[in-house]
Amino acid sequence: MAPQFEKENYGVVNDPRTELIIDDGRHFVQTTRERFDIITSDPVDPWIKGSAALYTEEYFELCCEHLNPGGVMALWIPFYSSSPESVKSLVATFFMVFPEGIIWSNETYEGGYDAVLFGQAGPTLIDVDEVQKRLNRPDYFQVSKSLREVGFKSAIDLYGTFAGYGPRLEEWLQDAQINTDRNLRLQYPAGMSVNYYLNVEILDEILIYFSFPYDIFRGSDKTILKLEKAMR
Repeated sequence: MAPQFEKENYGVVNDPRTELIIDDGRHFVQTTRERFDIITSDPVDPWIKGSAALYTEEYFELCCEHLNPGGVMALWIPFYSSSPESVKSLVATFFMVFPEGIIWSNETYEGGYDAVLFGQAGPTLIDVDEVQKRLNRPDYFQVSKSLREVGFKSAIDLYGTFAGYGPRLEEWLQDAQINTDRNLRLQYPAGMSVNYYLNVEILDEILIYFSFPYDIFRGSDKTILKLEKAMR
């Protein structure tokens, strides 16, 4: 296997626990009988020909059906070279399958450059203190090291990227067009916004609806206060 990124990924391809499957991602999910704790999807940008099929309601349903109880799905999405219309379509489609889904923002480069959508098979409850305890454990050293390398020195830094979630964004998404296998609607507004630089404006629109999600995060009073500060 190619060794170019072994330093960054700790040689994951050579880990005996790793099974490498070369296949079209959607075809694999559609045909496998396996279920997973985590499904991550990092497809090409939605304006690229054919990629809208990796952002449809049906595809997200396939992924959800292949999650174990409590399993999660994470999806990278761009705010750069996008319009509010295209981002709304993408987010609303994901939230059709994961109605309590979360948007985690990236503000480290040109504010709101891109984001990650997070959905879970079941309610999402995050004990921040418990996560920090795990990150402090020797067997989580590589996880902690990887997070520090991209600027997250603690669980609070990581969860401080919370930008919004499904129930609070219904008003913002009310005019969104759902991207389905039958219409592939996302490819049209995405294709029209390739040279747009509205990432800051898009994130600002989302943050209008921000309020601290006490129903998602757990922790000591001190931890919650720190997390509130990090989010704001």
